[in-house]
Amino acid sequence: MRLVTFHHQGTARPGVVIGDNIHEISSHTDIKAALSDVAAIRYQEAAATSVNGAELLPPITNPDKIICVGLNYLDHRIETKRPETAYPTLFIRWPNTQVGHRQALVRPNESARFDYEGEVAIVIGKAGRHISANQALPHVVGYSCYNDGSVRDWQKHTSQFTPGKNFVASAGFGPWLVVNEIPDPSTLTLTTRLNGETVQQSGVDLLIFSIPELIAYISTFTELAVGDVIVTGTPGGVGDRREPPLYMQPGDTVEVEVSDIGILTNPVVSAP
Repeated sequence: MRLVTFHHQGTARPGVVIGDNIHEISSHTDIKAALSDVAAIRYQEAAATSVNGAELLPPITNPDKIICVGLNYLDHRIETKRPETAYPTLFIRWPNTQVGHRQALVRPNESARFDYEGEVAIVIGKAGRHISANQALPHVVGYSCYNDGSVRDWQKHTSQFTPGKNFVASAGFGPWLVVNEIPDPSTLTLTTRLNGETVQQSGVDLLIFSIPELIAYISTFTELAVGDVIVTGTPGGVGDRREPPLYMQPGDTVEVEVSDIGILTNPVVSAP
């Protein structure tokens, strides 16, 4: 099942993608509300909206938490010259930093060092605290594509990543949430393309801290709630570590593709 949030008659509405159309969900007010009991989702059979013509928003527009993982692929850790760590590197995003499929990523006026980071996002469907790694995957309801757009100089002002990861409209999330169709996320493949050229590619099995390990660690210090988003890390090939550097520029198009999920596409524009 593919779940989306889309603009319909001026409001954000939840929907189910069937073929090339979106059918509005009638049983729940938003996607987060539907995730606790996916089997109870009901949708309108008629008056479907074309996926291609719809304005898609981030699948979860109102998460309680967006927890991102840094330096979680070996090749990325090596290219950043960061030391090995015993625990995941975590930082937080806010909902207004996210845009949906085909919506524009905004390069801020304060920096030209706007970098791509293709990632796999997971969404929690069963709340929990102190979740063991071997019991973690049943707490995941779905998977999506994510571009953790990073304003590199602001990210490096101090050892804390928060400023460079929270400019408004700097991250892409979508195009939809794939629910209950991916039993083993380690089989997925992640690819990032900038203007059609592949700049990142990796199997998710190469994560340093696996998805179950991330859930176990995070749920130790905070309760994971339904609709929480965990963004699992980016592989090597980021623009900031290339020679010469390769940053996203206004007029560019960036794609994040995850096998069995789809392709998240975002144009890049300048801030007004």
